[in-house]
Amino acid sequence: MTTRVLFLCTGNSARSVIAEALLNELGGADFEVHSAGTHPKGLNPFTAKVLDQEHIDWSGFRSKDVSEFEGQRFDYVITVCDAAAEECPLFPGAPRRIHWNFPDPAAVEGNDLAKFAAFQTTLREMRRRISLFIPVALRDSAPASGH
Repeated sequence: MTTRVLFLCTGNSARSVIAEALLNELGGADFEVHSAGTHPKGLNPFTAKVLDQEHIDWSGFRSKDVSEFEGQRFDYVITVCDAAAEECPLFPGAPRRIHWNFPDPAAVEGNDLAKFAAFQTTLREMRRRISLFIPVALRDSAPASGH
């Protein structure tokens, strides 16, 4: 059974897109992953750059509004910023809601090197969190053995 996951943030330009890409990469066929924003504003160029650096395919990605997913069932809805957690709509089927508050790398001031470093930090921390999430989600979605 495929585990459906929606990553949600405000702009769907950085954190939620990076999380979607990482779970697609690390979770493989066991997961159907989407991301959206409560106020989408387009993909941040540094998101593309950090995913390229990790050789993660993001070619089909675009910034999406959460309304595109209204009425769909998810096993997990994971908010990756406080604002999205406060605005998160309800989804049918009572998905597990998880909140991971990651600082917004797009809000970092400074030159391009400093900005890119913030995106690298976000990707590294998200990779760690998602690596811990995958076995738990797979265990929770496994059918009961009946013993």
